[in-house]
Amino acid sequence: MDRCRLDIRLHDKIPFTEKADRVIFRGSVKSSEQRRRFIETFRDNPRIDTADTRSGHSAQETGTAKQITLYAHLDSKFIMTFEGNDIASNIRWVMSTNSIAVMPRPRNESWFMEGRLRPGYHYIEVRDDYSDLEEKIDYYIAHPEQAQQIIDHANDFARQFYDSRRERFISLLVMKKYFEKTGQLSPTNR
Repeated sequence: MDRCRLDIRLHDKIPFTEKADRVIFRGSVKSSEQRRRFIETFRDNPRIDTADTRSGHSAQETGTAKQITLYAHLDSKFIMTFEGNDIASNIRWVMSTNSIAVMPRPRNESWFMEGRLRPGYHYIEVRDDYSDLEEKIDYYIAHPEQAQQIIDHANDFARQFYDSRRERFISLLVMKKYFEKTGQLSPTNR
């Protein structure tokens, strides 16, 4: 895993209450049935700004649009997060902002410890078919204090990865454990 590529932190100056009451998603649907289904379901919904960023596909066919900057996402209260080929790579930067990550329960695990994320505490969990998406969004728009609590918890969770010395040390411990488990290093060689 290319950790540097995924270790992005954004400085979000826009408070949650001043953001647009919408969900945003931009990404490629090339290898993700889940993303394709989401775009097909919501591309005509004015509260959900979603599009496929692949080139060479007609907007009518897949809702294709140009990519936007990460900072342009921050105008929205809610940012949709999907697993692609493996992990949901945008979850790391979304959780460092004043927007809320919205996603089905994560199935894949990385150094970000997605399995430790708690729905309703670190992110807004939606069903795999998104049938409860608008209901959940409406709830948090009507309850901004609870939305802010999720943002605070998400920011705290993301912050634990900001100490680069600690992260390097943990990486070395993981490598040591790997070498021990694969027989390349004896547990006595500590």
